[in-house]
Amino acid sequence: MPHMAIEYSANLEASIDMTNLCRLVSRTILDTGLFEHGAVRVRAFRAEAYAIADLVSENSFVDMSFRIGQGRSAQEKKLTGEAIFAAVSGHLAALFAMPHFALSLEIREIDPELSWKKNAIHPRLRGK
Repeated sequence: MPHMAIEYSANLEASIDMTNLCRLVSRTILDTGLFEHGAVRVRAFRAEAYAIADLVSENSFVDMSFRIGQGRSAQEKKLTGEAIFAAVSGHLAALFAMPHFALSLEIREIDPELSWKKNAIHPRLRGK
């Protein structure tokens, strides 16, 4: 149940290929070895309306919210976050050259008592 939601300001549309960014994040998540292929979801949402900092029109953001199931140590979660943040920071390095970009990532654990799932992808990827 690793689900990454990437929200980004609409003014980045021309600067970022979001499909490539989503694929980079997916590969990075899988490369940790902590998550099953059939469970990974990465998606991006364009924010049409936003107000950032001093309201300069060039201000932009990418905010990543990573929801995961329980069962990983604090160290594993930290290493995962560091890997994702480093990969995305590197991918978007050109945006940091201008003083108008903000990047953030948060990892949250999902309470298993309050989460329901049904997945037809797992059996296919597990070879069953």
